[in-house]
This record gives sequence, C-alpha cells and structure tokens, in this order.
Amino acid sequence: MAEHGFRKWIITITVIVASLLELIDTTIVNVALPQIMGNLGATLDDAGWIVTGYAVANVIVLPMSGWLGDRFGRKNYFMASILAFTLFSFLCGNAHSLSELVAFRLLQGLAGGGLLSTAQAILMETWPREEIGMATALFGMGAVVGPTVGPTIGGYITDHYSWPWIFYVNIPVGAIAAFCVSVFVRESPKYAKGKPVDWWGILFLALGVGSLQVVLEKGESEDWFAKTYITVLAFTTIVAAILFIWRELSTDHPVVNFRILKNRSFAVGIVTSFVLGFALYGSVFIFPVFCQNLLGFSAQQTGELLFPGGMATICMMPFVGTMLKRGVPGQFMATGGFFLFYVFTWMLSNSTLESGVGDFFWPLIVRGIGMSILFVPLTTLALQELKGPEIGQGAGLNNMMRQLGGSFGIAILTTLIHIKSGIVRSDLVSYLNDYNPAAVSRKAQIIQSFVGKGYSLSDATRMANQALEGTVVRQTLLVTYDNLYLTIGIFVLCCIPIVYLQKFKRAPAAMPADAH
Repeated sequence: MAEHGFRKWIITITVIVASLLELIDTTIVNVALPQIMGNLGATLDDAGWIVTGYAVANVIVLPMSGWLGDRFGRKNYFMASILAFTLFSFLCGNAHSLSELVAFRLLQGLAGGGLLSTAQAILMETWPREEIGMATALFGMGAVVGPTVGPTIGGYITDHYSWPWIFYVNIPVGAIAAFCVSVFVRESPKYAKGKPVDWWGILFLALGVGSLQVVLEKGESEDWFAKTYITVLAFTTIVAAILFIWRELSTDHPVVNFRILKNRSFAVGIVTSFVLGFALYGSVFIFPVFCQNLLGFSAQQTGELLFPGGMATICMMPFVGTMLKRGVPGQFMATGGFFLFYVFTWMLSNSTLESGVGDFFWPLIVRGIGMSILFVPLTTLALQELKGPEIGQGAGLNNMMRQLGGSFGIAILTTLIHIKSGIVRSDLVSYLNDYNPAAVSRKAQIIQSFVGKGYSLSDATRMANQALEGTVVRQTLLVTYDNLYLTIGIFVLCCIPIVYLQKFKRAPAAMPADAH
C-alpha cells in the first residue's frame, strides 16, 4: 500500500540511508588496505580477501533477497539485515587479526546483501505507481553515489583517524535506521511463508555465484588459469550455474524465480543493468589508478576529485524522476545518458602527463549527469511491470547483474591494461635505437646533463638509460589508460540499441487517493 506525506518521506530517507551503508562499504575499505596491512601484518594478496570476501557474500545474497523478504516479511528481513550489518561492522573494527577481519567482512557482506534490493522493493511499494520514476531516482542517489564517495570517506577517515573507524561510523547510522524501520515501515505479505525451502537451489546459487565472483576478483592477479584453484572455481561456476537454472525451473518453490524473465522489459533490463555496472564500476576503478599511479595524486585527492561528479548525480536525480513521471520515454533518456558517458570517456582519453585537477572537473561532472540519466530510466524500465512478490525477486536479480557487470568490467579492464601496456611498450621501445636520430639526440642531452652535474660518463650513461626507461613506462601507462577510457565509451555506445527492445510505456495516470 502506497504511503503519503511525512510517513512516505521518512521511509524513503531511511531505506536510502540503509542502502548507502552497504554501497559505501563496497569501496570504502580499498584506500585503507595499506594501513590495515601494516597494523595486522598482512601481505597485499592476503588483505585483498577483505574486499573479495565482502563482494562474494554480497553477490550470493542479492538474488536470494527477494525470496528471503517474501519468507520472513520485508520489514523483518530488512531490519534484521540492518542490525546484523551494524553488529558485524563493530566486529570488523574490533578485529585483532586478518583472519578475524576477513571472517567478519564475509558476514557483513551477507547482511549487506539484504539491504540493497529489499530497500528498493520497500521504496517501490511506498510510493504510488505513477511516481515510481521519482522513487527510483531517489534510490539511485545512493546506488550511484555510494561507490563513488566511498574512497573519499575512506581516505579522509584513514588519514585523520585509524582504519577501524571506517567500520565504526556505521554503528550510529545503522541504529537510527533500524529504529525508523521498526516504527514507520509497514509489514508486507509473507508470500513464501510455510512453503518448502529450496535448499538445493540455495546451495547451487552459493557455489555458482560465489565461485564466479572469486574468479573475477582474483583471476587477473593470479594469472587466471595458471593457478589450479582458479581453474577449479571456473569449472564449479559452470556446473553449478547449469544445475541452479535446471533446479529453479523444475521446482514449484524456487529461491530465485526465473519465470519473471518472461517479462520482456525485465529480461532486457538485467542486460542493461550489467552494462551499467560495467560502466559505473569500471570507470571508478580506472580513474583512481590513473591518477595515483601515473599523476601522483594521493588517495584523498583522488576521492575529492570524484566528489563534485557525485553531487551532480544527486542534483540531477529529482529532475530525471520528474521527466519520467511526465511521460518522457526512458529509452530516450537512457540514450542521452549513454552518450554523455561516452563524452566523459572521450574527454579523459585526451589526458596527458601534465593533466591536473582542473582538467578532470568537467569530465567528471558530465559523468555524474550521465549516470543519473542512465540509472533511473534503466532501473524503471526493468522493474516497471513487476508486481507483488515479483518486485523483490526482480530487484534482487537486477542488482546482482549490476554488481556482476562491475566485477566483469574490473576483471576485463585489468587484463586489458596488462595486454595493452605490453603492446604499447614494445612499440615505444622499438624507437629507442642507434638509428633513430631523435632518440640518439635525446639520450645525448640527458648524458650531457648528468656529466654537467659531476657524474662520470659511465654513470651518466647508466642514469640516462634509467631516465629513458622511466619515460617509456609513463608514456606506456598514459597511452594504455587513454585507450581504455575510449574503449569503455565505445562499448557503452554500442549498447544503446538494447534499450529499444524494452516496451515503451507512458507514465500511468494518477490513481485517486481512496484507491490506495
């Protein structure tokens, strides 16, 4: 039943804040890893499981969250998820060893997986059907901005306090959110109560999605199939996925209802959500690496660069929701969003080694606007025709596909960085030979400069070679990152026709107040 007035807005704020907890924690830990490693005596590979464990647990629960909400009631499940997330946040901050921290992050991820989709389902039932676009816009503020501002918040806390506080800050927010949910959110029907539990489906889902996420998170750093456990997990993913799909289509009480894929708009929508995740998380991944590894920015400086773009997204969301409410086709708005995202990548593909803070302001503003025009229409188009228990199931699958899109994007882009940098480096090195007058002249100038500073000819020659090597490395990374920005943009442009496979739908006429 739709809500009105104060109750509608307090529920909206509550569920957005609760989902922000989960989304910010997806990226807030990344910038604190060096401090955690030093404090707990861990290697980078070991500390990486702090991030991987959370992501794996999160993506396992996301598609199940709709079923869990139907079985226990969305209000009960949502409040339990908030309380569990808050408790495990405290335990993460209080961890005294890496194994403890990884274990509590895994449990925090399981709890966090119930926040995002359940929050979205509650929001869609709280707002009238004719205002779903606005509700999605408000929810999108957290979904798009959360991963963006996470590094900013994490960098500030790490620089000014200590790493446990990136977890402790969740405690007061979680407590207030749980209180508001208990007071203001109404209980929804327990559609799955009393029905058999699909234990085999849960097992196959956990094995398949969990194995896939580990492969995507760790594959590139482990040289993919050079490591036996990556090969085993890849095989497990394929087998478990086949068994899971077979099980869910053959049982009367599936944990994930694939029958909603008969809805064309939703089936196409999860594909566009995958693309959105690729663009959202992929661009957030490349930009900090580019700024910190190549331009020498600190983690906090990089986070501060991303902040104005996040604010642009927040400012645009209500406008996008209003346009959808007035009947502007979501397909047209999404096309504009895809194009703006391409403009962002094109602008960054022209970066140089002299690029500074001012050169990134407008590209990131364009990205922020583009993301708002993408997220809201794509999510609205995907979920617009779902009703009752389908809303929770659809929200869970949709969010899982966006998360997997991000994981695939990061894995693919990381691999492309290594492949492309090898090609570019080979090409650049080919010009450093005794038959290239420009290279010979440049090397002679560097040697003369070092000799003029008092170094011997042999030392000056060695240092000149090192200087040229450093130049090659920096130019290699620059060309590689510039090409990858453009690659992401072209990929996004090529996905525009997909949105036109969804049904065009005008904004529904407003329902009379007594009909709610």
